[in-house]
Amino acid sequence: MFIIEEELKKLPGKPGVYIMHGEKDEIIYVGKAISLKNRVRQYFQSSRNKGAKIEQMVTHITRFEYIITDSELEALVLECNLIKEHRPKYNTMLKDDKSYPFIKVTVNEPYPRVLFARRMKKDKARYFGPYTSGSAVKDVIELVRKLYQVRSCNRTLPRDTGKDRPCLYYHMKQCDAPCQGYISQEEYRKNISKVVRFLNGDFKATIDELTEKMQKASEEMRYEDAMESRDLIRSIQKIGERQKITGYGREDRDIIAVAMDESEDLRDQDAVVQVFFIRDGKLIGRDHFYLRVAKGDTKAQVLSSFLKQFYAGTPFIPSEIMLQSEIEDADIIEEWLTARRKQKVHIRVPKKGTKEKLVELALENARMVLSKDRERIRREEGRTIGAVHEVEDWLGLKGVVRMEAYDISNISGFESVGSMVVYEKGRPKRSDYRKFKIKWVQGPNDYASMEEVLTRRFTHESNGEFDSFARLPDLILMDGGRGQVNIALKVLDKLGISIPVCGMVKDDHHRTRGLYYDNVEIPVDTSSEGFRLITRIQDEAHRFAIEYHRSLRSKGQVHSVLDDIPGIGDARRKALLRKFKSVENIRDASEEELAQTESMNTGSARQVYEFFHKS
Repeated sequence: MFIIEEELKKLPGKPGVYIMHGEKDEIIYVGKAISLKNRVRQYFQSSRNKGAKIEQMVTHITRFEYIITDSELEALVLECNLIKEHRPKYNTMLKDDKSYPFIKVTVNEPYPRVLFARRMKKDKARYFGPYTSGSAVKDVIELVRKLYQVRSCNRTLPRDTGKDRPCLYYHMKQCDAPCQGYISQEEYRKNISKVVRFLNGDFKATIDELTEKMQKASEEMRYEDAMESRDLIRSIQKIGERQKITGYGREDRDIIAVAMDESEDLRDQDAVVQVFFIRDGKLIGRDHFYLRVAKGDTKAQVLSSFLKQFYAGTPFIPSEIMLQSEIEDADIIEEWLTARRKQKVHIRVPKKGTKEKLVELALENARMVLSKDRERIRREEGRTIGAVHEVEDWLGLKGVVRMEAYDISNISGFESVGSMVVYEKGRPKRSDYRKFKIKWVQGPNDYASMEEVLTRRFTHESNGEFDSFARLPDLILMDGGRGQVNIALKVLDKLGISIPVCGMVKDDHHRTRGLYYDNVEIPVDTSSEGFRLITRIQDEAHRFAIEYHRSLRSKGQVHSVLDDIPGIGDARRKALLRKFKSVENIRDASEEELAQTESMNTGSARQVYEFFHKS
């Protein structure tokens, strides 16, 4: 239901990052834009010459999403983070490991220095950045050295104090010469504190001072001095575009904000929770969750409820969670999350600085989703969860989340196959789809083939909680009426499993007409979302089975069922077919007869016999 033409109309004219998804919902391209509206639309304009690579990429785009930022600089750094994290197929020119510069203040030293750095290290120094302009960073380092007389040498102090003459910077009055002991460690540290405040963004007074110098130099026609002050101001302003996309530490944290519909005439409210995922100090992704909350619920209540539901189901819990407002049960939730993580987890509400701005950015994105995507999400919810509720009402069931549908495909019994498709919350879960090659049934017997498929599915040994077979369905959908339903009930009864089974009945024109459940055919509203969901599931099960059957038929001339038997290679397969003439005769042969075949032995004969006779 993602209609690209409709979504293009909703794009904001703000800076940000756009993310293109392919047929399998994988990320295939990440880009940045000064105006998301203008940039993303260009991809879908037929009149524009986009180049061969982009032309090909556009044919694979099924949907796009975006994250708005406060500046192009933030968009650029976020783009870099996302590309390195997801390595999209079409970002080949941006897959280098380019790093952006930092300003490093060696506060771990007795007499700290201000340095240019390409990477952050765990060395107890203070890092500021990253920044996109290396030249501006160097200018600012030079400026703070001039303003606050901090050293630039590599001497180890105080060990090397007085061992050499003071350098030129002392004579230029750009260093207080701590190497000579001309300034105490305490006084020098005060200058470093001023440097840190400056790099934290408190440089209005410095800009005012430089502006005054520039104007005075200009009035006195000292234009070179005026230009120097002007260039320094520009460098400060550029470095002042502090960005929130990459932090100063290497922490893992989640940023969570909620936007709520403020309409007074609604009994229930719409809400969107936006989560930013920061890993190793970098914003690498986000997700948003559409909620329906009761009228009168506060943002704090919504956040509290969301935290408990979200972190109960996610495998990773960060060390810090930042929220837009305080919640009443923060202490108990912290205690619970700490127990789950087995390390201390902090829930905080930042009040100022970069962290507060990051929460504001999450809130702005939540508001954008709420305003732009409300109708699309409602339609999608109607197609999925709403449709499932309709099916529940028809059948008198509750709590249906996972539905499994089955179908059989063959041509006169040749290469019979079974398919299992899975829908969760009304959406296909393709990672849990399964194919079955029929082994126990000969000839065109759909009922017996279905019995084999269901028996194999529900007796399958799970390989752990993440195995798709580990979770049983809440409802089984059979492609057919009473006969197929009874086969499923027979298998479940034999295995001692209780799961509702429903048949999807078709009319003479092979179109879905109703549901068969509890020995009754239930008519359904053919204009309802529930009916459309059942039709989609039935068509998907049929498509998946046909697709698998086709692939086997195409290999039928060169593939034999004997190839699936462990220990039976090309030579033994040919020898068996030469002696027994057909697979059916091999199946009917005794273990002794198989062992007497050329190139066969007792072990391989046992493998063949057990393959055809396992129950």
